[in-house]
Amino acid sequence: MFRLSPQNHKDQLDKVQASQIGIHTVKQYFATYLILQGGLAFRFGSLKHAKKGVEDAELNAAQKHDLRNIIVLSDLNDEELRDFEKSCRWRRFAEDEQIIDQQASTRDVYFITKGRVRVVNYTISGKEVALEDLGVGTYFGELAAIDERPRSSSVVALEDAEIAKMSPERFINLMKRYPEVALKVMVNLATVIRVSTDRIVDLSTLGANNRVHGELLRQAMAVKQEDNIAVIKPIPVHSDMASRASTTRETVARVLSELAKKGIVKREKDSLIVCDVSVLEEMVEEVRGI
Repeated sequence: MFRLSPQNHKDQLDKVQASQIGIHTVKQYFATYLILQGGLAFRFGSLKHAKKGVEDAELNAAQKHDLRNIIVLSDLNDEELRDFEKSCRWRRFAEDEQIIDQQASTRDVYFITKGRVRVVNYTISGKEVALEDLGVGTYFGELAAIDERPRSSSVVALEDAEIAKMSPERFINLMKRYPEVALKVMVNLATVIRVSTDRIVDLSTLGANNRVHGELLRQAMAVKQEDNIAVIKPIPVHSDMASRASTTRETVARVLSELAKKGIVKREKDSLIVCDVSVLEEMVEEVRGI
């Protein structure tokens, strides 16, 4: 019979204890692994349910939302609209959530049925340049759908928004099938070119104060006017106007204060009122040399 010497016996005990410690450690790691896996499985399951909820919401969205308020689609009848509603994917975006990233390769077209969004670009230094705010009834993303190039700008939700997303193929077929829709898209693109041209001229020829006048006039002309009065809601943020006019917030504040003293603008609780659009227009046209 094999017998262990006292030293060998001690060595064997040490090995067994080490082995047991190792096994215990492995068990601990394995238990932790199972717990983590369980947690991941639970979270993955939750994500699957959440994803399914989103998909269900998208599938059922056509029953809750419609495209009747989209101006470019206004010539379509109810049956035609329902067809396009079913082919769209409906999404909700929270305030400040990015919808499109500049230079992204996506090509979908977006129709706004609720809320407002902002089209922006960013300089190399990271400065934000606001290009346009869009609201209910408008759309964006058509450039990439048409020319198949990367996104020219970023788009961010200014407030909670509900948006219908149409594939580029569907959008191109829409224009081919309905010439009246294609014509409205072309008119919109022509308007973008004209506005961009005016802004380039203003940036090249006008002083900072005059550029603020021009931006204020643009916003006044974009809203419905009554008795030569334009009510701009919500109140324009100074930093946004500064971005569009390529100047500073301090300059915007000073110019608006000067216009208020002259009685041309008036600030109320939730709006900026241009009390005399004609006078403001004359100020801008005089400097532009029109």
